Amino acid sequence: MTEQYRTVAREGVHEIEISKSRFICALAPAATEEEAQAFVARIRKEHPTARHHCFAYVLGADGSVQKASDDGEPGGTAGVPMLQMLVRREVRYAVAVVTRYFGGVKLGAGGLIRAYGGVVGEALDALGTVTRQRFRLASVTVDHQRAGKLENDLRATGRAVREVRYGADVRIEVGLPEADVEGFRAWLADTTAGTARLELGGEAYGDA
Repeated sequence: MTEQYRTVAREGVHEIEISKSRFICALAPAATEEEAQAFVARIRKEHPTARHHCFAYVLGADGSVQKASDDGEPGGTAGVPMLQMLVRREVRYAVAVVTRYFGGVKLGAGGLIRAYGGVVGEALDALGTVTRQRFRLASVTVDHQRAGKLENDLRATGRAVREVRYGADVRIEVGLPEADVEGFRAWLADTTAGTARLELGGEAYGDA
């Protein structure tokens, strides 16, 4: 797995106007192609009278899934520059849709490429990006007496507490960088006087 990737911080919209044409970029995080396509379909419904809804998305932490559409614009002038902007900014698991309302002035191929790529870049700047770090999932089981202090200690030392479940014992799910696993094992034994149980699980991504 890739150690980390960057994605869109939140869903949002950014608009520019060039020669009376409106270019409205809607950006959103997307985990799957289905999510990306559903977002494209939703934006189409929100702007039923617009002439073009060009889109691009990059999925996979390594950018392995990429797709772009010019949606009626001259070939290579819309979806490709949008996709190139996402790739250049190293953005993953994200979808961009640019809705264009034609203003009556033709921009030419160069103008379209600058407009479609540019509005995606501006939208990324406006909405921001976040970095997701690869984590090893770990489950710590501890008695009720020590649970509260342990949870506080975990948070105080900057560990990513993902979930706390109360039952006969307390189960605290944490995310650990792979390099921290052995150090965490020793820290946990020391902090809980050897009373906590640690189980390692699979891998996931979380905020860096």
